[in-house]
Amino acid sequence: MPRITPFIWFDTESEDAAQLYTSVFPNSTIGTVTRYGSAGPRPEGMVMTVEFQLDGQDFVALNGGPDFKPNEAISFSVDCQGQDEVDYYWEALSDGGEQGPCGWLKDRFGVSWQIVPRELTRLLADPDAEKAQRVMGAMLKMGKIEVAELERAAAG
Repeated sequence: MPRITPFIWFDTESEDAAQLYTSVFPNSTIGTVTRYGSAGPRPEGMVMTVEFQLDGQDFVALNGGPDFKPNEAISFSVDCQGQDEVDYYWEALSDGGEQGPCGWLKDRFGVSWQIVPRELTRLLADPDAEKAQRVMGAMLKMGKIEVAELERAAAG
C-alpha cells in the first residue's frame, strides 16, 4: 500500500512548526527543506516545504500563503500512555496556542491535536454501558483529560 503523508499548509511558519513538533516528539527529525525559486509564487529563497518525521510518521509542511488556515476538521491524535504523557504533550503543544474541551487543543500555529490517554479509549469501550457513559460524562466536562477523574467516574 502506498504511504499516506499528512501535508500541512501554513502561511510562512512551516519551518518553525516542524522545529516545534520535532522537539516535542521523540525519535523525530527534520529532513529535506525546499525553497521557492525565481518562478515563485512566493519570494525567491523563502522556505517552500519542510519534510519531517514524528516518531516514524512522515509529514510535509508547506508555506503556501495566507489563503488557507488549519482548522478542527482535521486533527492529529496523540495516543498517550498515562497521565504523565498527557500532561507533557498537553503543555508542550498548547503553549502559545489554545486549550479546548475534551482533550483537544490548537498549537500556536492553529493545528488541532487530540491528547488522548489509552485509559479513555479502554473505559469508553467497557462492556458495562453505564460505566462507559459515566466516563463519557466526566470527559465532556474536561479540558485536558485527567485519568484519575476518568477512573473515579468508571468506579461510580
